[in-house]
This record gives sequence, structure tokens and C-alpha cells, in this order.
Amino acid sequence: MKTDILVLGAGIVGVSAAIHLLDRGRSVILADRGEPGGGTSYGNAGLIERSSVIPYAFPRQLGAIAKYALNGSSDVRYDPAYLPRIATWLARYWWHSSRTNLEKATRALLPLIEASVSEHDKLITRAGASELIRERGWVSFYKNPRRFEAARAEAESLSAHGLAIRILDGSEFLALEPAFAAAGSRISGGVHWLDPKTVTDPQALTAAYATLFATAGGQIVRADASALREEKNGWSITTAEGEIIEAGEIVVALGPQSGLIFRKLGYPLPLAIKRGYHRHYAQREGQPLGHSVVDEEAGYVLAPMARGIRLTTGIEFAAPDAPPNTIQLRRDEAHARALLPLGEPVEATPWLGLRPCLPDMRPVIGPAPRHRGLWFNFGHAHHGLTLGPASGRLLAEQMAGNDTFADPKPFHPHRFL
Repeated sequence: MKTDILVLGAGIVGVSAAIHLLDRGRSVILADRGEPGGGTSYGNAGLIERSSVIPYAFPRQLGAIAKYALNGSSDVRYDPAYLPRIATWLARYWWHSSRTNLEKATRALLPLIEASVSEHDKLITRAGASELIRERGWVSFYKNPRRFEAARAEAESLSAHGLAIRILDGSEFLALEPAFAAAGSRISGGVHWLDPKTVTDPQALTAAYATLFATAGGQIVRADASALREEKNGWSITTAEGEIIEAGEIVVALGPQSGLIFRKLGYPLPLAIKRGYHRHYAQREGQPLGHSVVDEEAGYVLAPMARGIRLTTGIEFAAPDAPPNTIQLRRDEAHARALLPLGEPVEATPWLGLRPCLPDMRPVIGPAPRHRGLWFNFGHAHHGLTLGPASGRLLAEQMAGNDTFADPKPFHPHRFL
């Protein structure tokens, strides 16, 4: 079987790139060893995060660093045995989080963030997936009055980016989300971000995009990316059924597993993993959660989804293949239960996922310098769902030789080589 382009990875990033390439008249095969959306794209907070114009940076304040060093926080946890393995990467992350470097990352990502909702909207319409989308925005809330006032000032400063926001005092937050009635005066206020959209089933959305791709003429196959071979005039891979696929170009969109390819081909890209967990809880009858909400002080998200209320944790630094450690999830659940009535867990075992991250807080989107026909599109950290369609468009525009809607240079892999 021959094709112009082979896309490795059927998460939201790979599926979106495959659609954009197909739209530009290329023959495209999408390969994954599992179902579309079954990996990292399954386990997220379901936010199409138009309001996240500033990347998640490493804390620079000594007080915050000292707090995390004690390893008792619910938003960030680390395995002490893993720190020596990731110390160099953390140092680079800290360096890139300086004010100057953070502004640089913000400017680079802004066109993709601004296009995130509109690019999703196009695919949602074509895929007939509007029933998976809620257009209510999301709400961050604060218990500490000083944290709330600081958040108010920061949110208002972002109005220059054209964001629609509504500042809520404590009573307005409770009126919007009466499920928090038991919290009473402990909620100082919140920020209602109106531009983002939320997804009730992220895996189903990715699967709907994959169906759109297949209906439009693309092909989806089961294959292990580690079996990729470089050929004289391109690339080849053998599917699970034993069929050989030959392609002139490939796109590596394997998220946290992208190192299977780029390391084998000699590219020392500093991709690291932030682990995260989620678990679904039943909604109490008569006390529904109407919006996705973020406890900014404890660092978790509560999102109403098809299976119940999904509680998504913050960051865990631990070996990607280490056994799950549910202490962070237990801490978050305790915080949440103190504020609203959560039902019983829906699944017996929490989900553990891997977020692929680069130290400068930007994904790698562009051509590999030393291999013809090799393209990268991974490292979207916390924003794979948000940026999948926009980054797919940026990649496809480069591969087709078109003018690009955003400057691709800040995302090229050569910045690390």
C-alpha cells in the first residue's frame, strides 16, 4: 500500500493533522496501535482553552518553590527518586519561565490559542459532533480573598487579547453554581471565562474527527510506530495485519510516545512527561454541576461529562512507567468534597495519563532537519485538545508549501539542536 503521508498517532493532534493534510489533496494514512483518542486525548479536562494565553510556567517565587519542595501540595507532586532523572529538564523549564522567556512563549503561542475555538468549530460542524460541545465557558474560583483579587487583576489585564470575562463575587459564583451551596462564604469569588468551550467526552470528539477523516477518503490502520523503517525513497511500516505501507513523508504525532521515533533517528529533543490522573464521580440528584470549574488554589478541575463529574488532577513528576500513585487524586477529592457533594466514583480504578512537555512550553511543529520527509507535531503539554486542530493546520500549511497563519519558526525542532 502506498500513500503520500503516513501520520503516526491517532490522538487529537494526529487526527487533526491528518484531516488538514487530506483537505490539501494529499493521500493520507493514519496509524495507531489503539483506537483514535484512546491515549492522552482520552484523559483531559475537556477544555478548548481559548483563555489560556499564558503558558503554564515553572514557579519563580521562592515561597512557591519552597511549598512544592515539601511535596504536600495537591496541585503538584513529585517522586523523590525520579527528580535526579529530570533535574536538567526542570532547570531548563525554570530558565524558560523567566519573565522575558515566558513573554516570548506567549507571543509564539498566541495565534494558535486565538485560532483554537474557530478551528475546532470547523471540524465539529463537519463531523456532526455538536452534541459533545458546551458553550458555557469555564469558571475559576478562589477561597483566599487575596488570591481572588490578584486573579481579578490578571484576568482584567488579559482583556487586551479580546477575551470575554465576567468577574463573580462569592454570591454570584454560588448563584451560578448552586452545587457549591455548602461552601457558603468560603468562596471569595471567581472568574467566568466565556470564550472557551468544553467537551463532554474528549475521546468521542477525537473519534468523531477520525470518522470524518475516514469518510473524506483517509484510511486508518493499526500499527506499532516502533516498527517504522527508513527506506531509500521514504518510509515504511507494517500494520498489525502484516501489510506494508510505504509513504513519502511521515508525521510523528505520538504525544508522549514520540521519543520512540525521534530518539531512534538521533534527535535529542528534550521531551519530558507530566503525569496526571482523572476519575469520574456520580452527580447527586438535584445538585448538578453546570460548568467546568477549576479550584485554582488546590489545582484540580471538576468537569461535568458524559460519565459523570470528571475530577482531573494537576501535575505529577514521576517515571512514565511507574505504578499509579493516587495520593494526589485523594487530596483533590478531599478538597472537592469539602465544597460540594460528589457522588461515588464511577470506575474502580482512576485513569493515569501522560502529558508530553518541552521546557520552553511550546510544541514541536515542523520539519526534522536531517531527514527528508520527516515531520514532527508533538509536545503540546496541557493543551493538546485545545491546540490539536490549530497545530494540525500549521503543520499542513508547512508541508504543502502554503503561507502559514502563524509564524512556524518558534515551533521548529531546530531550536533544540
